[in-house]
Amino acid sequence: MSSLSGADDTHTLRPVDGVHKVDGGEYIDVAGHPVWHFVDGEGTPVVLLHGAFAGASSFGAQIPEILKAGWKVHAPERCGHAHSPDTDAAFSYSTMADDTIAYLEVAIGRPAHLVGWSDGAVVALLVAQRRPDLVDRMVLVGQYFNSSGRVADGITDGLLADSSAMTFLRAEYDAVSPDGPEHFKTVYRKTIDMIAAEPEIDLASLASVTTPTLVAQGDRDEVTVAHSVDVVAALPAGRLAVLPGTHLLPLESPDVFNPLMLSFLAGDPPAQWDL
Repeated sequence: MSSLSGADDTHTLRPVDGVHKVDGGEYIDVAGHPVWHFVDGEGTPVVLLHGAFAGASSFGAQIPEILKAGWKVHAPERCGHAHSPDTDAAFSYSTMADDTIAYLEVAIGRPAHLVGWSDGAVVALLVAQRRPDLVDRMVLVGQYFNSSGRVADGITDGLLADSSAMTFLRAEYDAVSPDGPEHFKTVYRKTIDMIAAEPEIDLASLASVTTPTLVAQGDRDEVTVAHSVDVVAALPAGRLAVLPGTHLLPLESPDVFNPLMLSFLAGDPPAQWDL
């Protein structure tokens, strides 16, 4: 069951009265829980799925370009992230995927493009596995899908080994969370517990994902290039892009990443060289 259906009424929330605008977005009710999202534009919906300790603002370099392309942006924030209140449930990618499916049904109700970065890439992939009818095309950025693809001594290992990173990661959360700054320690622990054990997706299971999918990463990312090659080989309609950059590729190199993302969402790139 989605954690959205098990909201904790003890949270102290900003009022949610159907349409309540906060910081450029608004809360909507998804399965009994208030979820904050930013929506703008017209046309084909593009849903941006953020990473751990992040929110919609992490896609600040992509949103204007998606709007210029004539598409509609949806940038929801998952439970316990940024503006969306937490629940009592532990974090898991499976639950996050179910929550995202509920969001897609309520907020969009038709196939959408998904762009998932870091944790958001795992969520997007699971959504496509479970509800292919809700997904048109996907871009998955900078993420391993089982532990064999995780780069040793990277950011993930650093988070698991050193809690001092909490000070840096909590800055945006403290400013906008309806749960208050004191709740960040709970969110931090739930996140660390999740990434210590997940994801562990059998790549053979990706044969069922027929959604056209671009797997993109930086050449100095948190995922090995060999793993991304294996992911693309397992996907019936997968393509690969390795770009110069790190795990922050969409933020640090939008001039390189954005055209690639937009062109793939617009249609399939050539698959063979026709003379």
